[in-house]
Formats: sequence, structure tokens, C-alpha cells
Amino acid sequence: MTDNLTSKEYTPQELKEAFIKLYGGNEADVKLYSSPARINIIGEHIDYNGGKVFPASINRYLYIAIRKRSDSKILYNDARFPGSYEFDINQTFVFDKSNDYANYLNGILQQLKERGFKFDCGFEILMASNIPAGGGISSSSALECGFAYAVIDTFGFNLDRVEIAKLGQLSEHNFMNVKCGIMDQFIIATGKKNYAELLDCNTLEYEYVPLELGDYRFVVMNTNKVRKLADSKYNERRGQCEQALKILQDNGVKVKALCELAPADWEKCSAFVTDPILNKRARHCILENQRVVDAAETLKEGNLVKLGQLLNASHKSLKEDYEVTGIELDTLAETSQKQEGCLGARMTGAGFGGCAIALVHKDKLDSFIDNVQATYEKEIGYKAGFFVCETGDGVKKI
Repeated sequence: MTDNLTSKEYTPQELKEAFIKLYGGNEADVKLYSSPARINIIGEHIDYNGGKVFPASINRYLYIAIRKRSDSKILYNDARFPGSYEFDINQTFVFDKSNDYANYLNGILQQLKERGFKFDCGFEILMASNIPAGGGISSSSALECGFAYAVIDTFGFNLDRVEIAKLGQLSEHNFMNVKCGIMDQFIIATGKKNYAELLDCNTLEYEYVPLELGDYRFVVMNTNKVRKLADSKYNERRGQCEQALKILQDNGVKVKALCELAPADWEKCSAFVTDPILNKRARHCILENQRVVDAAETLKEGNLVKLGQLLNASHKSLKEDYEVTGIELDTLAETSQKQEGCLGARMTGAGFGGCAIALVHKDKLDSFIDNVQATYEKEIGYKAGFFVCETGDGVKKI
């Protein structure tokens, strides 16, 4: 589109109007969908190790406007960024770096086709995201799951929300070649306003836990250091965990995933993992999994002080044992932890840039943001981004 307003935040109605301006026709035929960002309260880098995670969908959204066409063409456009992509629904979709964000959409279409779903025509899409890209609050999963839900609903395919989450993960694995866990897609597909989700990534059993924070709010802090999951050391960490697990299994420890071990079990068998790096990686996973269980119980009890302590312990482990933080995330988290009114802070997401979260008293939000911003700019040389978030619903039709 010509009016490339990269800083503008779109409302659903504005997106609909922009859709008609771009493609013509009338508004009545256009369907609108929203897909949220997420924060993971605690439980980092354990979703692919069979652990439990504790995410919540938040009130930052990607909006998708879609309309069926009379031919077999597919048209993708983004309201905030220039560049149009055109495909044909009958083609076989393959990853192509030059297709940029369209790869996430084509990956979903290819997975649907491989499951036997038939498209009787093409469609056109206009999207607008109010989610910071590359920020570690899962803009790519919001794109996958929002698009999947929009297409499935528009074409009348029968797939439930859990299957939509699996579809997003399969697309990452098979199309994008990123061996991600399922947490991001799962919370975006199944999230509920006013709740966090305690999700067992091994079994996909999940429980909604009321997210009652009283006078406290989560502040999302974006390092503004862009990193892409596929380009990060994500796959390397995953491989190290697989090595540690194999060593344990070869020494007679009967587990299918690291996070099946309780901290007490790990104490008994950790000596088998003699490589200090692999030992640290495994230790993080096992202790982080216990922190997730403790955090859910803590929230049920309404003990926010203890929740804050668990957030701090999680960040320390991600910095020292898993080594996925970096100076930007450490500056945000450790500066936050010292501020009046902050109960705890940690990085969230894959790390190496992206976002951190802090649990802050509502009366201290302004001073908190000012103080952390000042330190961050002094240490890093540029500003971080801040926003206060609340919970939001998972993918839905508007």
C-alpha cells in the first residue's frame, strides 16, 4: 500500500476500510479475525523438553481481513508494510526466503492441503499487526494461528483450536525449518481473557488459572534488538538438551523428556552428565519446570510476592545456566528488579533480544518505566519499548 504508516496502530474497522480501498467490492463480504500476542509468565525453553509452561494471551492483536475470490488467486498484503504477494491456491507451496512473511501463511496452507483439505477458490487478505515484530511475544505465531483460524473458518473446514495450534507448529517444523515447541501456538489458539494457562507440553493437557493481579500489572519491555528465532541459537540449545537426555537414558534413567525429572531426581543422576555445558542446560530445564508448577500454585494462593521471586530466579537461570539472555535483556530485567513497586522481572520468549516482563504496582508504572528506560539507554545506547498489558482472548472472529 502507498500510505505506509509503520507506526500507526490499526483498529479492525480501519483495516476493513483499507481492505476495500485496496481490493474494491463491498464491506459485507469481508471477514475479520483477531489473533493475540502472548507473554509467558514463566517456563522458558522447556516446552520442547516436555515441561510445563505458564503463558497468557494479551491485548495486543494482529488483525486479518479476508475475502474469497472468484478465481484461484491468493493475494497477501499488509497495511503497515509495502509489498504484495500473489500465489495460486492450486500450487504446491515451498519455502522461499524472498517471500518474507508470506512463508508463514503458505506453510499453513501447505499443511492444510497435506491433511486433505480442498480449496474451491482463492482469497485475498489484508493484515495489520499491533504486535512488535521480533519482540519475543510471538508475532510469528500470532500470524500463523490467526491466518489458520481465518482460512479454516472462511472455508468451513472442521479443525478445533488444539489442532490449529498443532498446525502452526507443524508449519514451523516442516516449512520454516524451525524446531519450535508448541507453547506459542497453543496459547494463541486457546487463550482466554483473565486467565493464564498451565500447559503440559508433553501431553497437551491444560488448565486455565485465573490471572488475578490486584494492584499489579505486567509491563512488557522490548529490547528493540531484532532477532529471528531461526537465526538464533535456538536449535543449538535444543540439540544440547537432546544430548543431555540421551546421556541420562544411556545410563539407565527412564525418562522420555528432561522435564519428567523432579529436582530431587536430578540431584541423584546429574553426575552422569559430565559435560559442564550440557549439565547446566539440563539443570535449567528441570528447575524451571518446578518453578512453573510453583508459580501456578502461588497465583491460586494470591501470593504475588512469591511469584515475583520465581520470575527473578527464572531470569538468573536463563542467564547463567541456559545462556540465552544477553546484555540487553539482562539490563532490562536486573534494572527492573531494583525498582520500587516491582515484585520481579525476567526475559520472556526465546531470548537473544526480544522482550522481558516485569510485575509492577499500578501506582509506580510511570516512575518504573522512566527509571528503567534511563538506565537502558545509558547502558545500551538506544531506547527500549514499554507497554502495560492485560490479558486478551485467543484467536477469534470479530
